[in-house]
Amino acid sequence: MELLKKYHLSECAKIVSASIPGEKSKVLLKLQSEIEGSIVSYPRSMPIAIKRAKGSIIEDVDGNQFIDFFGGCGVLNVGHGNEYVLDYVKEQQTELIHALDFPTENKLDLIQLILKNLPTEIQEEYKVSFGGPTGSDAIEAAIKLAKIKTGRDGIIAFTGGYHGMSSGALAVTSDTFFRNKLTSLIPNVSFAPYSYCYRCPFSKNSDSCEFECVSHFEWILNTAHSGIVKPAAIILEPLQGEGGNIAPKEGYLERIVEVAHKHDVIVIFDEVQSGFFRTGKFLEFMNTKAVPDIVTFSKGFGGIGFPISGLIYKKSIEAWKPADHIGTFRSNQVSIAAARGAFDFIDEYEIEKYTESIGCYLMEKLKELEAENPFIGDVRGKGMMLGVEFVKDKITKEPFPEYLKELREECFQRGLLFEVGGHYKNVMRLIPPLITTHKIVDEAIEIMKEAIKVRMEKYLESVL
Repeated sequence: MELLKKYHLSECAKIVSASIPGEKSKVLLKLQSEIEGSIVSYPRSMPIAIKRAKGSIIEDVDGNQFIDFFGGCGVLNVGHGNEYVLDYVKEQQTELIHALDFPTENKLDLIQLILKNLPTEIQEEYKVSFGGPTGSDAIEAAIKLAKIKTGRDGIIAFTGGYHGMSSGALAVTSDTFFRNKLTSLIPNVSFAPYSYCYRCPFSKNSDSCEFECVSHFEWILNTAHSGIVKPAAIILEPLQGEGGNIAPKEGYLERIVEVAHKHDVIVIFDEVQSGFFRTGKFLEFMNTKAVPDIVTFSKGFGGIGFPISGLIYKKSIEAWKPADHIGTFRSNQVSIAAARGAFDFIDEYEIEKYTESIGCYLMEKLKELEAENPFIGDVRGKGMMLGVEFVKDKITKEPFPEYLKELREECFQRGLLFEVGGHYKNVMRLIPPLITTHKIVDEAIEIMKEAIKVRMEKYLESVL
């Protein structure tokens, strides 16, 4: 869409410094290491100091411009510094910034926008609550609401799931890397297999699959000897993010919800990353016939990086009393204005349709790379939430994280940023702004091709 071009700093990468990181970035990175806590992570794999950004392009302090296929970890759905959204922000900043949970026209307008974007037939069934500024807080609130409503304590989460870093959110996150040094989180959390068809835990393929993962989940709830007491809720991402941008098999979500509801178990869909038009629809579950009881939201809802989070939940499970879940910075008025601006931008520029179109275009390009490269085992995802899984052999599917680590560095040196995730850290996770143009996609793919060629040459040298 030609109209979107003006919302980007440029449409290609530009490396002007003699090395990456450049000299100015090196100074700031060194200072950061000296005065900021060692918990810092992203600059370790993408060592730059950022000066400015617009659309899908980031510029560092040395003047290098990078194509951002990382998208602030899935936050910048309508791009960096989108001036359309900034107009809403600037107007709100002159009127009111902090209002706790008092009613404002600004907030109530956003709630109505959220509900209006749900499927027409269920709009009247839901309401909205805001939490603290992060997705983790939304997860904590969802778990709390489910426990209060049911009077039960347990939660069933799913393998490959990532839900945040606070105690409850981390407890329902399956990656033990994040919690192997923590002996105590919230209790009574169990895990069931997610629909990861490329690496089916039941050793099935698309032809032989009979939704064994769903049958196993149902078995857990059906028998007293599963070792798992009937939970308050299940929590899962309708399209997994950190787990490797995994889209479950069609029909999986519907079956999981049906089983859970059959046993009077509340269903929480974590749409922190897959939501706000990331996969085309307003929320990913709207691409299916599955209907959750609670949806958590954050990340992209702030449009251009403003922190916001909350719940969309069925009125029928309303159970908490005033102040059962509070937060000083919930429903920040500037973040709410940014969300309203992002909604209006998406509507005016028909970003829902565009996301599906540009996502298909990027997927086609990645599929071409898959056909040419012996180390790409799977390309998957939906909209602008795609994953490329690297393996040593397409038959054995042995993970090849070391290859991807080197490929990422080659891409970085040429001006392309992306995240790495997956069960074995062997998945290229692509979550760029939804306004990314076709030219930017083409430029990114060219960088990937160049990097793949270099890595292939070095790989052949090492084995010959």
